[in-house]
Amino acid sequence: MRELTCIVCPMGCRIKVYEDNGQIRVEDQGCRRGELYARDEMTAPKRVVTSVVAVQGCSELLPVKTAAPVPKEAIFRVMEEIRQVTVEKPVRIGDVIRENLAGTGIALIATKHIQ
Repeated sequence: MRELTCIVCPMGCRIKVYEDNGQIRVEDQGCRRGELYARDEMTAPKRVVTSVVAVQGCSELLPVKTAAPVPKEAIFRVMEEIRQVTVEKPVRIGDVIRENLAGTGIALIATKHIQ
């Protein structure tokens, strides 16, 4: 048995996951999203990556995040690519900063307006 803390919402449910002969059984999840999180965490864990990128001609950094969770094994490649990014003003929340980040098929998006 493995016990996980669900990170899908602020409730932080403690979920019990049992694995037997490739079969996964989930208990104590507060909702369907918690069950899906637990199954993913056991088979193919993913995380949303947040960071900041440089803005040309500006001392302020632009906060960014991946548009969807990326596989945990790709996080270091994703961060390496993010380190290379510089954007031009203006930038609006939700603007796609980079498509197909590190070959994951997931976009990097802005999370703040910078004029």
